[in-house]
Amino acid sequence: MFRWFLDKPLSPGSDAPDFRLSTGTGDVVSLASLRGQNVVLVFYPGDDTTVCRQQLCEFRDNWALAREKNTLVFGVNPRNAASHEKFRANRSLPFPLLVDEGGHLARTYHAGGRIVRRTVYLIGKSGKIRFAERGVPSPEEVLAAAE
Repeated sequence: MFRWFLDKPLSPGSDAPDFRLSTGTGDVVSLASLRGQNVVLVFYPGDDTTVCRQQLCEFRDNWALAREKNTLVFGVNPRNAASHEKFRANRSLPFPLLVDEGGHLARTYHAGGRIVRRTVYLIGKSGKIRFAERGVPSPEEVLAAAE
C-alpha cells in the first residue's frame, strides 16, 4: 500500500527510462532525441506552490551554468498545460514544464504515487543517470554531475 512512498530514486549509473511528454506549449519532448546533452528532470508536486516556486526559480537563476554545462532542464508534474504555462510565464522560467498526465513518468522514475515526490535527476549525454536525489538539492550540486 505504501510501497510508492518507500521507493528510492533510480540509481546513478543505470539507464534512464525513455519518455515522450508534451510541454505547456504542445511541443513533444523525448529523452531519446536529447542524447548528447545532459538533461535535468525536476519532479515537483505543484505549480506555483512555495517550495516548488523556490526550487524551479533556483534553476532559472542558474540558467547560465546549465547552458555552460550543455544541460537542458525540465520541470515535471501532472498539472495541465495551461497551469504550466501560467507558472512558467509568471516566474520567467527559461525551460519547459512537462505535462505528466496521470503521473506515469513520475512512477517510472520512482517519484510518483499518490503524490509527486520532489525528486531531481541529471541524465548524462549517454542516457545514464548521473545524479538522483529527493528534496531540493542545489542546482550547483546537480549540475556538478554533468558530463
